[in-house]
Amino acid sequence: MSLQSKLDAFKADFEAGKPPYNVPPSVIETMRRATAELIASGAATRALKAGDQAPPFTLNDPDGNPVSSAALLARGPLVVSFYRGVWCPYCNMELQALQAALPAFEALGASLVAVSPQLPVNSRKSVRQNALSFPILSDTRNDVAAAFGLRFELPGYLVDLYKSLKNDLPAFNGDQSWTLPMPARYVIAPDGTILYAEVNPDYTRRPEPEDMMPALRRAAGT
Repeated sequence: MSLQSKLDAFKADFEAGKPPYNVPPSVIETMRRATAELIASGAATRALKAGDQAPPFTLNDPDGNPVSSAALLARGPLVVSFYRGVWCPYCNMELQALQAALPAFEALGASLVAVSPQLPVNSRKSVRQNALSFPILSDTRNDVAAAFGLRFELPGYLVDLYKSLKNDLPAFNGDQSWTLPMPARYVIAPDGTILYAEVNPDYTRRPEPEDMMPALRRAAGT
């Protein structure tokens, strides 16, 4: 089953309020409203695209070790996945799909990292929960996400909903800003050029890992 098929199946059960979710229709409508407004804002069109230069970054892994994009690019192409956090089931399914595709990436000399604003303790949970073997990096205040054009601020009504659901992003991320990255996937060539970019303001939509393979093969060839 494709990644998107799995996401669609989860979404159907979640929005239908099936156990164990039991989510009232009002919550679903609020989430849909926020997604529709983010799409309409055109934020995704302002994110970095294929052909742009990727900003260099150094972020810490869950153990506090710095991971440099420049060092990874010195070894070959780099896949970067921006995700919201371990609290997001769509993100977890995407991370699992990327883990399954990791051998294919590595066969082309590519590295893979995932970036979220969550605190290291929650990144460690991401690693455990999804059985990951690639680095999960903490992007405090979404600064790197902002450099890629992905950071956005949650509207007040969505903040209120998150609070009612006990989804306390400031505590989860160690940051009071109530910001998140739009989910995004990039393939970056060793010279820093973005070869593939997929940014979606609808967090329930994610590209398939294999969609990146042509760009990775092109990068490996150069």
